[in-house]
This record gives sequence, C-alpha cells and structure tokens, in this order.
Amino acid sequence: MTLDEGRRVRLASELQLPLAGGLDGPSLLLAAGNEGTVERVTEHPREETPEAREYLRLVSLLDAYGPQMPPASKKQLEEQVGALEPEWRAYEQRRSRVTVRVRLDNGFVLDDAEEGLFAPLMP
Repeated sequence: MTLDEGRRVRLASELQLPLAGGLDGPSLLLAAGNEGTVERVTEHPREETPEAREYLRLVSLLDAYGPQMPPASKKQLEEQVGALEPEWRAYEQRRSRVTVRVRLDNGFVLDDAEEGLFAPLMP
C-alpha cells in the first residue's frame, strides 16, 4: 500500500513516542483511530547488500566473458553465481521502505513515519 499526498488516513494502531530521556523516560501515547492528512511520501531505495553487488558483478562477468572463458573457469564462475542466487532473490523480494509525513487532526505531525502505521480512509 503506497499512500499519496493529500490522502486522508487513520492511525492503524496505538503509537507510543518516547520523549526526552529515551525509552525509559516519559512518552506520548497516540490512540489508534487518530485521523490526519498525508503531507509527504518518501520512498527510500533498498539497501544493496554486498552479496547482491557481488552477484551482479559475477553475472555481468559471466555474460561478457563466459563464452570465451576456459571451461573450468566458467564452471567455477557459474558455481559462485549459483551460491549467491538465494541472497539475490531475497534482495529482489525486499520492498523499498516508504515513509510519510502526516499532519493529524489533533495538531500533531508525524514525520518519517512508516507507511504501515496508517490505514487509508475511503474517499
């Protein structure tokens, strides 16, 4: 679910926000059901893992030079690519992180909040 700017939303679950003093100090509790308007949507790109970078590098190498490589070297490269394939698939399945800035009707503004904290209201 990607929220759009200007969309009315409702806080899907209770949200506890730590104030000064960190997690052990006082906190603000926002009740589920608080409504507001999305002011900004920010999509953060997936973080590329070292394994994903290596997989791309090896596949590129195999595509470019595979046909002219000695059979033993090509086989070794294919095995390395195969060993990294599970990490690559996991990387591809990860969604981009989306955060929103929501101005709640009670005056509070939640900035850089995960989009999953909110449920869209029907138009």
